[in-house]
Amino acid sequence: MRLSIIVPVYNMAADNKLRFCLDSLINQTIADYEIIAVDDASTDESLMILKEYESKYPWKFKAVQSYENVKQGGARNKGLDIARGRWIGFVDSDDWVAPDMYEKLIKKAEKTGADVVGCDYCMVDTHTMNIGKLMPNNTTDQTGVLDHERYKKLVMNPGSMVIKVYLKAVIDAYGLRFPERSFYEDNCASPIWMLHFTHFEKVDEPLYYYYQHGTSTVHEISVEKCEARLAMGKRLIEEARRYGIYKPYRQEFEFAFSKIYYMNTLFTYMLGVRKTRLKFLKEIADGMKQEFPDFQDNIYYQNTFDEEQKKLAAMHMQSPLKFKLYFQLLYFYRNKIRHSTGKSGA
Repeated sequence: MRLSIIVPVYNMAADNKLRFCLDSLINQTIADYEIIAVDDASTDESLMILKEYESKYPWKFKAVQSYENVKQGGARNKGLDIARGRWIGFVDSDDWVAPDMYEKLIKKAEKTGADVVGCDYCMVDTHTMNIGKLMPNNTTDQTGVLDHERYKKLVMNPGSMVIKVYLKAVIDAYGLRFPERSFYEDNCASPIWMLHFTHFEKVDEPLYYYYQHGTSTVHEISVEKCEARLAMGKRLIEEARRYGIYKPYRQEFEFAFSKIYYMNTLFTYMLGVRKTRLKFLKEIADGMKQEFPDFQDNIYYQNTFDEEQKKLAAMHMQSPLKFKLYFQLLYFYRNKIRHSTGKSGA
């Protein structure tokens, strides 16, 4: 079998989301493939829909039921355990793909000898096959036969996992899997996985449709999800050390950690959580001091974040209380000015 497409599913029955996703997978132009849809203890009609597709397309569709919620990473692992394809692809159950996505990715792999191939994606807010906002993923200087310089770039920017196909032989050889029972598992898995492959190529087309809606993981900001970011940042460093790939790329992993664990979490928390807690802000700062106390000197950190972000981060590391008060006053003032400008222009 050429390909296994693994789809973790949790409460996606409403608004035709799950059916639209599955229909795009059922109608792929590539031959000889399977779809493994893993229901992650859904409480809606998702499993019933999966069983319906399994009954209708038994030669290519398999519904798997998880009796406990193990989050997206755990559901993907269950799919990997039974996948038969030479290539592995992942799709989120509220997104969908172009009809020829997997045919193009695997043809690219077969033509070039690559063991991992990706593409670009587009962002849409309706169920459509029209190209939405183009989101290029990965860069040309990351592609080709992978060497030290390319691996450095992939640690810091591995790109999305749902827009790629991975050679299963590599996954099996290194026992690659996802963190379970947590959000943002890709933040850990994606860079770790990429450092185990040897040749990366890309199709420069937006073949994956990322659906923006209010219930997607990235749009619902909560303390639980901010805590999950911290956990995945720590897990990234643990996994890099476990696989013996940390020391050659220490500076790059330091930057990746500062981005995932620190900067993304800090500003997401302040902007997305209604009642921010000083205790949590101290926890973030303490975690950085423990793992990478000199992260602000990292050349990638210095060149990536703007001066205001770095100023706010420095203030936070010095005094979480001062940072909290200053940040709240700053954005209160900016929102007031924005609303005032909007009224005057009406």
